[in-house]
Amino acid sequence: MLAADNMTVILHQTRSPENLGSVARVMANFGFSRLILSDPATYAFRGAERLAVKGDAVLDAMSVARSLPEALKDCVYAVGTTSRTQLEGRTALTPEEAMARLADHSQRGRVALVLGGEQRGLSNEELAFCTDILVIPTSEVQPSMNLAQAAAVLLYLCSREGRKPAEQAAPAVEEGAKMGTVHALSERMRQVMLEAQFLNPQAPDHILRELERSLLRARLTQREAELWLTAFKHLGRAVAGGKGTPGKGAPSRGPDRNG
Repeated sequence: MLAADNMTVILHQTRSPENLGSVARVMANFGFSRLILSDPATYAFRGAERLAVKGDAVLDAMSVARSLPEALKDCVYAVGTTSRTQLEGRTALTPEEAMARLADHSQRGRVALVLGGEQRGLSNEELAFCTDILVIPTSEVQPSMNLAQAAAVLLYLCSREGRKPAEQAAPAVEEGAKMGTVHALSERMRQVMLEAQFLNPQAPDHILRELERSLLRARLTQREAELWLTAFKHLGRAVAGGKGTPGKGAPSRGPDRNG
């Protein structure tokens, strides 16, 4: 069962007030209220309320993030959308598979459905920030869908997941690792692994993104991610030969929550 309170819709680089209003209306149709604009192409969205019929509350509560990682920082799982079927090194999910995963991970914390801009959708670099990718199967005559139409298809499927009966006596699920914490861990890993000459300094991102996705697939808890982050901070000091590395028998510190 998908926990609607933990569901976030992220619109990346939106430029059209009409599409924004239409997505807000669709969200209201299916009972979702948390909307984030990520790196919008414009901040002039006057007229969106005209198409957001009974979706004004969604627009009023909408927040804005400067980048996709910032929009995802409080989420434990994200699925990005694309119309492209050729994805290097990754396999796209069907909408039904993706919604089932959203529902599963929504028991651990906030989850996100990420929709790209109207002109080009999500780039490979932007999709790399998402745990999974989905493709809506369409006709070859017209493979791409309008942003609001894609949102309608996917949010309907989300609402179906939300109406499924919850498993009786399901065990309590520990809070999942937030993607912001995992991203901070990834950046710390980058520093340490570059220092240790594990990564190619000319092109470190390919391996790093693969490692980051493996951390997200591991379903770490928030505490586990914080422990890994603290461990890599200490490793970084050791690799750099700096001071401050705890000696033998030194008291251990708790996880550093500030990244």
